[in-house]
Amino acid sequence: MEFNIYKIDGSLSSEKVQLAENVFKAEPNDHVIYLAVKMFLANQRQGTSKSKERAEVSGGGKKPWKQKGRGGARAGTSRSPLWVGGGTIFGPKPREHRQFLPKKVSYLAKVSALSYKVIDQQLVVVDDFSFDAPKTQKFNEILSALKVSGKKALLLTGKHDENVYKSGRNIERCKVLEVAKASTYDILNNQVLIVQKSAVEYLNATYSTKVKEVENA
Repeated sequence: MEFNIYKIDGSLSSEKVQLAENVFKAEPNDHVIYLAVKMFLANQRQGTSKSKERAEVSGGGKKPWKQKGRGGARAGTSRSPLWVGGGTIFGPKPREHRQFLPKKVSYLAKVSALSYKVIDQQLVVVDDFSFDAPKTQKFNEILSALKVSGKKALLLTGKHDENVYKSGRNIERCKVLEVAKASTYDILNNQVLIVQKSAVEYLNATYSTKVKEVENA
């Protein structure tokens, strides 16, 4: 499938890029996308929440009042979960939230996410570019030329480029990622996905092979 390539000045390039149909034009699978996004969000959790149970609350060693004769309910300790300042019943404890997915499911989720971007017309392919030094203004000019300024955007680069990364990190609602490190959540969590030509070539070469392995399994 041929796809237009834009120059950084916003004009159309004379050449086009080939998008692998089994990567960018696959039948999206909503369930595997759900599993991949759920895993990503779960893996962001620190799992450090903790509340004190009655055995961990200070005080409460003495019976608050005598058992009988006061006309009120009996009480044995101020650590009771019924009291203000007492322990918590079934409160959170530190635990591991990490989840894992089979590699084939993860591949299918990313392919589904990329296909949705094509279906929803939220994919823009741009020529590779770099800067001699971090230049936020130049990066903003590229976004304006591509008519995506102000939109929530993700730029996928073919390889890590420190100057491009630093140029885009201070721009509101814009994120720059190396294509190999982009998750399904990253691909979907934007209004427009900007992909450098080299990043498209990486996606074609990597996921086209992986999808074929899944189909032949």
